[in-house]
This record gives sequence, structure tokens and C-alpha cells, in this order.
Amino acid sequence: MKQLFDELSYSVSKITTQKYSTSFSLGILALKPSIRNAIYAIYGYVRLADEIVDSFHEYDKEKLLNRLKIETQNALEERISLNPILQSFQETLHKYDIDTVLIEQFLNSMEMDLQKIDYNSALYDKYIFGSAEVVGLMCLQVFTEGNKEKFQELKPYAMKLGSAFQKINFLRDLKDDYQILGRTYFPNVDMAVFDNHIKCQIEKEIEEEFKEALIGIKKLPNSSMFGVYLAYKYYISLFRKIKRKTSSEILNSRVRVSDPQKVVVAFKSYVRYKIAMM
Repeated sequence: MKQLFDELSYSVSKITTQKYSTSFSLGILALKPSIRNAIYAIYGYVRLADEIVDSFHEYDKEKLLNRLKIETQNALEERISLNPILQSFQETLHKYDIDTVLIEQFLNSMEMDLQKIDYNSALYDKYIFGSAEVVGLMCLQVFTEGNKEKFQELKPYAMKLGSAFQKINFLRDLKDDYQILGRTYFPNVDMAVFDNHIKCQIEKEIEEEFKEALIGIKKLPNSSMFGVYLAYKYYISLFRKIKRKTSSEILNSRVRVSDPQKVVVAFKSYVRYKIAMM
């Protein structure tokens, strides 16, 4: 029965999410059970593409990414794929009528990671939109479950949250991106003179985006509100750790939140959420 293959496919996406992100895994567990598999499927696909451009250094990354693009198109057209992650992803896209333009924009940003780019403001915004904001929009289409009016209302907030998450990732991964992958995302910034002043400017942008994103989180359906709020709180805790570091420190080490700290964040977030709902 194909149902067994579908179950296997979603399980692979779930395991992929759990393997790569404790934070998102816990956030997804806080979602309504009926929508969890769809978010696992989206994360699994995004992670697959991300690994190609970030980790497969001994292989032809461009060739692999092009193959993923072709296999994605085939999966969407044929409504099946022998790749379990692609299978769960195409099932999710069709079930929630997710706009395939979002997939194209995401893959375009992944292609940008294969090039040596000196980012200006326009390219920076383009990359963040394709790599993070569209992922937020894909998830939002699942959260709103076909309610197009609700989707349009929450769309700008989802984009702000995705952007804030991505900029925090940039700061967290600054050492590896710059020293190993040779990437510099922040526009018009010479990493040789990256200092606390530049770091503070980026942090102010993130703070403003978080403020706007929280407005939208509070307007989400109950089925997804706490799960997204929890992911938001995880990133807030990471952001606070980054803010306490100097520019030199984040250039030389990767900041992370330990698993025990994440459990504490989860408990405190749940208490605050329940109080707010009372």
C-alpha cells in the first residue's frame, strides 16, 4: 500500500528535522498533531537543499542542486517521488495548495550560495526573501489551512519572523560562513573591519523585526500559535547570547543554546503562553 510509503516519507522528514534542529523539533511538537507532518516535510526539504550548498564540499554542488531542482519539478508534476523527503514535500504542497513560485525563489537563493557574491542591500534582501521569508510563507499556508484571507493578513509578519531568524543565523554562523565557506552576507560590510558598531546595527534590525513578528504570532490560529511562539522564544534566547558577545567573539566561535537551556525556555514559554490565554 502506498500509505506505508507515505508514512515512511514523513518519518524520514521528521527524523531529518530532529537530527538537524532541536529547536524546530520541539516547536513542531507544540503544533496541532494534524499539521506537524507538513512542517516536518517543509523543514526536511529545506534542509536537504541547504546541506547541498553548505556541506557537500567534495562533490559538484551545482550539479547536485540542479538535480534536486529537476527532481522537485518531476515530483510536483507526477505527484510522487522515490526520494522520501521529496515525496512528503510534494504531498504537503498539493495538500495545502502551496504556491510553487515560493519553491523557485527558495532554490534561487540556494543557487546564490554557490557563487562568490559581494552583497549590496538589494542582493541581501533578495537572498533573505528566498532563503527564509518564503519558508515562513510555506509554513503559514499550512497554519492557515486554506484560509486565504487569514494568510494575506499574516503574510508580512511571517516574512519578518523568517528574516529575523535568518539574520540571527548569519550572526551565529559568522565564523564558518566567513572562514570556511568564504561568504559574507551583510551588505557593504568588510569582514576585516567587522566591529561592535556594525554588530549593534544588525541587532537593532533584528529587534525591530521580532517586535513586528510577535504581533503576527498572536494572531495565528490556536493550532499553531504556541509552536511558532516557542520557536520565536528559542531564537530570542540565542539572540540574547549573541548580543552579550563581542564582534571578535562571534567571529571566532559559534554561539549556541544548550539542550537543557532549551528545556527551560520551553517550560517558561508554556507558562507565559497559558497565562496570556487565560
